[in-house]
Amino acid sequence: MDELITAIQQQILNGDHLAIGDTISKAMEKGLAASYILNEGLIAAMDEVGRRFEAGEFFVPEMLVSARAMKAGLAVIRPSLGQEGVKARGKAVIGTVHGDLHDIGKNLVGIMLEGAGFEVIDLGSDVPPERFAQVVREQQADILGLSALLTTTMEQMRQVIEAVEDIGVRADVRILVGGAPLTDTFAKEIGADGYAPDASTATVLARELLSGSS
Repeated sequence: MDELITAIQQQILNGDHLAIGDTISKAMEKGLAASYILNEGLIAAMDEVGRRFEAGEFFVPEMLVSARAMKAGLAVIRPSLGQEGVKARGKAVIGTVHGDLHDIGKNLVGIMLEGAGFEVIDLGSDVPPERFAQVVREQQADILGLSALLTTTMEQMRQVIEAVEDIGVRADVRILVGGAPLTDTFAKEIGADGYAPDASTATVLARELLSGSS
C-alpha cells in the first residue's frame, strides 16, 4: 500500500501526469480511501513541491509540471471524495485586479491552494472590485486572494476590500494579497489579512488564517 502512495508522490514531484491516474486507480482497487490518497499522496506531494520551491530547488516550470500531475490525479479521485463526504479545506476566490492582465503568479497560487485541499474559484484577470465582492458573497468564500503585478493597479486592491466591506461580508473572509510590487506594509495599509510573496507562502498563510493560528 505504502509503495503506491510513495509512487503517487513521486509522480507529482516528477510531473508525470500520464501515469498518475493509473497509479491512483490501482491504489483505490487495493482499498485505499480517496481521502487517504488525497492527504497522504497528493497534498503531501504538493507540500513537498512548496518546500522545494522555498528552498530554491524548484522553480516555476517545475511547479507547473507538478501541478499538472496533481490535477490529473485529483480528476481521478474527485468523484470518490464526494461519495466519501470529504469536504474541501476551505473555499478560495482568487483573481488579478482590474486593469492588470498578468496571471502567472495568480495561477500558481490557485494550483497550490487546490493542491492543499482548497476549492478554488478563479475569476481570471482584470477583475472589477464589485465582481470580487459579489462572488465572495455568493460563494461564501473563506479566502479572497488578490494579485497585481503593476504598481498602477496596486490601489485596486484597496477598492476590492472596500467593496467587500460595503456589502457586509468583510468579517467572513480572509483577504490575501500578492504580486511583485507589493509589500507587507502595503497589505496592512489597505486592510488585508496577509501578504504573500509567492504561491507557496500564500498557501501556508491561507491554512494559518483558517486555522486561527495567524
